[in-house]
Amino acid sequence: MNEKKQPITINIAENEAGMRRVFSHCDDLKIRKMSVGANQKVQCLICHIEVNMDNMMLIALGRLLSYLENIPKEQIGFEVKNNAFGLSDATPFSYIEDAAAALLSGDAILFVDGADVALKIPAKGYPNMGVGESDTEKVVRGSNESFTESEKANTALIRRRVRSTRLKVKEFKVGIRSHTNVAIVYIEDLADPELVEEIYERLTAYEIDGVLDSGVMEQLTEENWASPFPQMQSTRRPDRAAMSVLDGKVVVLVDNSPLALLLPADVNSFLKTTDDYYNRFHMATFARIIRYVSAFFALTLPGLYLAVTNFHTQILPTPLLLSFWQARMGVPFPAALEVLLMELSFELLREAGVRLPGAMGNTIGIVGGLIIGQAAVDANLVSPIVVIVVAFTALCSFAIPNEEFAFSFRILKFVIIGLSAWLGFFGFLIGVFGVLVHMAGLKSFHTPYLTPYVSPGLNGYQDEKDAIVRFPLRMIWKRPIYANRYERTRLKKKEK
Repeated sequence: MNEKKQPITINIAENEAGMRRVFSHCDDLKIRKMSVGANQKVQCLICHIEVNMDNMMLIALGRLLSYLENIPKEQIGFEVKNNAFGLSDATPFSYIEDAAAALLSGDAILFVDGADVALKIPAKGYPNMGVGESDTEKVVRGSNESFTESEKANTALIRRRVRSTRLKVKEFKVGIRSHTNVAIVYIEDLADPELVEEIYERLTAYEIDGVLDSGVMEQLTEENWASPFPQMQSTRRPDRAAMSVLDGKVVVLVDNSPLALLLPADVNSFLKTTDDYYNRFHMATFARIIRYVSAFFALTLPGLYLAVTNFHTQILPTPLLLSFWQARMGVPFPAALEVLLMELSFELLREAGVRLPGAMGNTIGIVGGLIIGQAAVDANLVSPIVVIVVAFTALCSFAIPNEEFAFSFRILKFVIIGLSAWLGFFGFLIGVFGVLVHMAGLKSFHTPYLTPYVSPGLNGYQDEKDAIVRFPLRMIWKRPIYANRYERTRLKKKEK
């Protein structure tokens, strides 16, 4: 890691030897030799990875070489070092290792005999899927664009929506072998400077062989790694990322990953969607109430069913209790085992649906659930009410917009089931209270996880206007508490 770098010299043979040393046994490295200048006396090298040359770059390179045809040999070195032939983004490098790193980023490198620098010539980069439609975080209204697997393209998608010179992009590399590009995106006067600095320090605090996805960075930088709840929000939507930087958040983009990380995160942000702000407040508020209720039942409904039917049947009306008793006649398993088996079966179907390709996965998830549920009821292995409870619980978990946040409830649901089957309603309350206490102790980069429901007075009770009830946009005039304290106002009426 602390190896001495080899400087680029005016001797092109030494530079070629240096590149071949760095890329020894790399058959996908292509080195093209050419003679340019007056009387074809000046040698040059073009180095690139095999699939990274495109037609536009070849046209630009052809024009460049044509320009060199009429330049005397003694002037070519000066043109390369000082003028870079007027090429845009033609970054000069003084060391072989720096030129190699740029080449591995997807660009081409030009060496010219007589010049002690190498030039980076922008190329198309590595193949990627391009900008497509987001297959998760579906919205009724708003953009359908999704992040790509290119960090540069993702940065451009955010800048396309926030066209401000105050939008800053801080790039660095992570991984001593992968050299993965990572970008921190924020608006200079809106994001807290201490937050930006702390995020950078955490992202660079570890030395790791390679980073192939943003999930690796998420696991290395979160404070409470043992918690099932994510402390960073992930998104595939550029408009969600743009909305976050306008709120004072920081966006982390990792090359090769179509998921951006939004920091800091709180429980309210996981239950919001982008079209909450594109629709009228009546619709947005109704949708949020449904999501909060769904999150509660996704965690508690199976446990609540066990607590009531096994320990506290007196709170049920007699007709309903008789209906439950009649439905369970002939079922050989205890209610707790019955619920546990059905929950595990639905989780298995969900995982199988994710892993199977395309439409087949959706078909297996729906048809498999119907067939297995009906067959289990017909065979008297489970009661119909348990199938309804488990299916409704799964439906509630699907209503949570963020998949990682929903997965936390899917895990903790089994803890609530165990406590309710053991201690009844008392165990149910212990489980729910324990989850709330745990969430109250979580922080995401010093922001309480239960924001804005804790200490709402710190921001003048403004954050509560964008919580379960979403006030009209004209009344949400202040940014959240994690934004720069001197730039909290985001909406005001123009003075006539």
